Amino acid sequence: MSQSHFFDGSFGGDVGKIGPQTKLECKICWHIYDPAEGCTYWQVAPGTPFADLPDHWTCPQCDAPKAGFMVVE
Repeated sequence: MSQSHFFDGSFGGDVGKIGPQTKLECKICWHIYDPAEGCTYWQVAPGTPFADLPDHWTCPQCDAPKAGFMVVE
């Protein structure tokens, strides 16, 4: 059994878990990243998949890292 430092459902940096339209939610403040909307705070264009966000991208509301975002079912 492997140990993970992420909650079940966390993105954890594994782009194989998500598709281009997958919405993800911050596990700290519940902000949802919707690829259709992009992110005005970080000037990310609408249509940008979560997997294509820059490495320095963090939650625009609480500054949490990408890896802790949870996949929205």
